[in-house]
Amino acid sequence: MKNIAALQTGVTGVLPDIEPTPAELDAIEAEMPLILARVELLDAQIITLDRTPNDLDARRIRRARRKILAAHRTLANQNTTPGTSEVGA
Repeated sequence: MKNIAALQTGVTGVLPDIEPTPAELDAIEAEMPLILARVELLDAQIITLDRTPNDLDARRIRRARRKILAAHRTLANQNTTPGTSEVGA
């Protein structure tokens, strides 16, 4: 039986330490209200999957959507630099 071996070294090699940088952690922290609002909307939508949504469910979904819009607005206002009209993403 013949042994088959790679003729070249691996392409990927060893990955460096892939911990998030302090800047990435700060960005995540700044977006946390938006993340939590999206999770709240998802929870409200999951509740209505197995039943017909009632008035309370509809209010819960509307409230979660308003929280997402408010979090988007807050992030957009924080990322806008004075003197410019562009919003950072």
